[in-house]
Amino acid sequence: MKRIAVLSFFLMAVIFTHAQKITGCGFKVPPRQLNKTNFASIYEAKEILENMLDTIQWKENFSIMEQNGIRNAYATIINRVRWIIYDNIFLEDIDAYTSTKWASISILAHEMGHHYYNHVVSSSGSTPPKEIEADAFSGYVMQKLGAGLNESVAAISTIATDRGSSTHPAKKDRIDAITRGWNAAKNTNTAPPTQPTNPTTNPPKPPTNPTTTPSDDASWISLTIQSTKDESVWLSDDGKNYLQATIKSGGSFVFKFEIYNHGWLRLPYFNGYRVYKLLHGKDYSILWNRRTKNWTLVEVPN
Repeated sequence: MKRIAVLSFFLMAVIFTHAQKITGCGFKVPPRQLNKTNFASIYEAKEILENMLDTIQWKENFSIMEQNGIRNAYATIINRVRWIIYDNIFLEDIDAYTSTKWASISILAHEMGHHYYNHVVSSSGSTPPKEIEADAFSGYVMQKLGAGLNESVAAISTIATDRGSSTHPAKKDRIDAITRGWNAAKNTNTAPPTQPTNPTTNPPKPPTNPTTTPSDDASWISLTIQSTKDESVWLSDDGKNYLQATIKSGGSFVFKFEIYNHGWLRLPYFNGYRVYKLLHGKDYSILWNRRTKNWTLVEVPN
């Protein structure tokens, strides 16, 4: 089973003895708590996430799964299905350790943020920018749900480490991100500013009139392919729904994505396909690798 996961609150199953353990991702694993908050399993988690979706007027197709014993909560894709997987006991321990029920809710909001921003589509795993973006989303949602700022940062303040790593930011940066999201929600009645309230699936938009949309417009994306014939590729605004586009031999396909300032390219690969993230304002070339007999994507230097 292939998993492409963003292990945002990745907390390994570490047994506590006399000292608190630190995971490889830079999080403190909370000790088992005697005074539980009685987090009511998958039914409560589902209700909490649905409330979040209603609050920001956004619809998503992920499912949730309880998996006790993993000491973790994370967003992932399994067999092309989006999931939020969590350890019920872990959430109970976080709530008890932080003395607030908002802690577990903020973790679920963070994981939903990874789906909201399509982080799990990429195979790069956790990165500091992804975590910061999901943290800000969490802060935004928490404020909309009625949590105070202290309640919104309770989990990160308790289980995040002071120093950052190659996969996760430092505690201060994460608290700052949650605070920015919380303040943004307090000052606006809309969903997070970098994302629409209800994303729809639209095809990438090619230029319909080269005289009004120049092919050298630096804010658009240009795709070329190393081929003697026309080739088909698949493009997506949201990382879920792909539409076919044709790149002419010797020419380029110039376009913008409709929903975000980025989108996704899917290329055939020997074991299925590979997915690449495309950014507005960048040019890319699709090249043939004669050794692996597969297509690959390279960014054209400025």
